[in-house]
Amino acid sequence: MSGFGVSLLAFLVAIAILVAFHEFGHYWVARRLGVKVLRYSIGFGKPLYTRIAGPDRTEYCISAIPLGGYVKMLDEREGPVPEGERHRAFNRQSLRVRTAIVIAGPAFNFLFALAVYWLIAVVGTTEIRPMVGEVIPDTAADRAGLESGDEFVAVAGRDTYSWQQVLMALLDRGVRGSGEVDVTVVGEDGRERQLSLQLDRRALLGEDPDMLRLIGFEPWQPRLESRVGQLIDGGAAEEAGLRGGDLILAVDGASVAEWTALVAVLREHAGETVMLSAERDGARIEREVRLHGADSQRGVLGIRPDVPEGLYEDMQQTVRYGPIASVGEAGRDTWQASVLTVQVLWRMVTGEASLRNLSGPINIAQYAGDTASSGVVPFLKFLAIVSISLGIINLLPIPILDGGHLMYFLVEAVRGRPPSERALLIGQQVGIVLLLMIMSLAFYNDLARLTG
Repeated sequence: MSGFGVSLLAFLVAIAILVAFHEFGHYWVARRLGVKVLRYSIGFGKPLYTRIAGPDRTEYCISAIPLGGYVKMLDEREGPVPEGERHRAFNRQSLRVRTAIVIAGPAFNFLFALAVYWLIAVVGTTEIRPMVGEVIPDTAADRAGLESGDEFVAVAGRDTYSWQQVLMALLDRGVRGSGEVDVTVVGEDGRERQLSLQLDRRALLGEDPDMLRLIGFEPWQPRLESRVGQLIDGGAAEEAGLRGGDLILAVDGASVAEWTALVAVLREHAGETVMLSAERDGARIEREVRLHGADSQRGVLGIRPDVPEGLYEDMQQTVRYGPIASVGEAGRDTWQASVLTVQVLWRMVTGEASLRNLSGPINIAQYAGDTASSGVVPFLKFLAIVSISLGIINLLPIPILDGGHLMYFLVEAVRGRPPSERALLIGQQVGIVLLLMIMSLAFYNDLARLTG
């Protein structure tokens, strides 16, 4: 299957799972509290598949537009309700019951992420040890005393066994904290040291996604030839006719003796056209390549290195927790990702974070395809992060979202009566406009990344 096909399939599977879980929260709580559910739909628009089941003859549907879903409940505002069933209509329920039903959707998104993180912690994952490679002079990392060969063992008091844990802890403290974070590292001599990194919040929330380089260091990388191991579908290298096994010798005449040198040279030519000199089957070839990545300010060739078997064995470790300890790990991961998402959204509103951090379905599909291609665990981690994002977005106080309904319920609790029909109609129109604006910006960012 092509890269596009993998991304599309992974995206549809991810959306189906997360929407189904979100809507199941509304559905399950509504039924438990005595509200009649008329339809449970994955997707919007025309139903492609419908099954009617249960004592209430509920319709279970898969619909044509796979970008959401809904649960339709009995409601006098949407049509006549028989006298004998009025007590089961949503609008007849107490404020407490209605609030519980509405908040259940986002709550189930957080529960899903919690369950996924717990499962990953119990099953265990093989991770690359978070060891530092190059330290860039006159940066925050250099001033803090970080050295090549140091291994992170704790960030802000939390043990770290993988680069993902290090990245999340640094980003969390950099975005919502004072910008200063204490880290514990172990050097090549085995000596443990306490360092203090000063982080620039505005830089971390800017348009450059390479957070570690912004701080001033690169992860450890083995010494590899600048040889093409695998082409990324749709990448610049594939478009230029490079092949697996090609040994890249120079970029615009600048010699690249190893993989790290190739990456460093390419980084400076985002969106530019460069001349690559390579060796193929003993013969020298020249290829003109337009690098991707103008939007991220990093030149992207679209290749993966040729890694000899067993090269990473000494740098790998298995991270696994017991069932009880995994509960705490899952809770911390879910909480950290949730708080970080809220903080980044807030920084976007206040202008401290670049709006280009907002991603739409195209970029999400690409991430879905990449993680699905990498294995089950990366795809599950992707699902957990997107589930948290979905839960938080649905809690935003925008009419037509769950958060909008909760906002109306708050008004009702304060005033003693619900908002008028006219206020609800205006709110719905405003909500649609806001969502269209957000979606348009997300699509624009996606297209800018693709064309960049």
